[in-house]
Amino acid sequence: MNTRAGFVALIGEPNAGKSTLLNRMVGAKVSIVTHKVQTTRARIRGIAMAGETQIVFVDTPGLFRPRRRLDRAMVAAAWGGAADADIVALLVEAQRGLTDGVQAIIDALKERAPGRPVALAINKIDRVKAETLLALSQDLNAAYPFAKTFMISAEKGYGCDDLRDWLAAELPEGPWLYPEDQIADLPLRMIAAEITREKLTLRLHEEIPYQLTVETERWEDRPDGSARIDQIVYVARDGHKGIVLGKGGETLKAVGTQARAEIAAFLDRPVHLFLTVKVRPDWLEEKERFTEMGLEWKDGA
Repeated sequence: MNTRAGFVALIGEPNAGKSTLLNRMVGAKVSIVTHKVQTTRARIRGIAMAGETQIVFVDTPGLFRPRRRLDRAMVAAAWGGAADADIVALLVEAQRGLTDGVQAIIDALKERAPGRPVALAINKIDRVKAETLLALSQDLNAAYPFAKTFMISAEKGYGCDDLRDWLAAELPEGPWLYPEDQIADLPLRMIAAEITREKLTLRLHEEIPYQLTVETERWEDRPDGSARIDQIVYVARDGHKGIVLGKGGETLKAVGTQARAEIAAFLDRPVHLFLTVKVRPDWLEEKERFTEMGLEWKDGA
């Protein structure tokens, strides 16, 4: 039996649909998906099987112009994922087209991924007309020598099988890198924290989701098969704590209920989830928080 295995980095602008595509390919939710940009912070590996090929997808933070230390670490993680991959897949949102941001990514690819096969996946094709897609494909292929172009809808599933099959055939022969039934290369503590952060991000508005993080402080596997999980929501300001809690604690309670149900479904066992909100004004500048998110800390960055 000739098995294949390798890494495929998903790159693109924020909100291009990378996390949605990762979850579609894996067949389970391993990366959080929201309508807000820059919600993926760390490199998240999702593992998909295609025949005798194991595809390790690396969902990277969206590429954008960084302003803060966290932004710079996220962008570095994205390019690190691309540099380490066997194949790079650039996702471009059909409605936005060849933006300045996409052009900047293409320019960077020429420097950072020379000789590496790069597939183009034009996403959300159900939202634009066919002639627009054709023109966009021509423009993008004129800007970069893509190995293959795919028209997909990560949300609806259109074209995703073709993309997966092509990637599977292009990856090098070799033994599988993970057990066949493993779907993610993330500690369960971090997956649980990301699920809670997703629920907070969907419920909160404006800048607050970008100034909070969730960490799993304690995880206890109980004799009855359930798990007790204690998590801390770190916010940057006192005013944010009240917003996260909500009137009478209603917001945090609702978030906890939603997160507990999804974590329990993911683990396939009962979960007792306890959330606490703490103010840490400088969490965005703390090395420990970066380590918890799987991001590289650089002194003076």
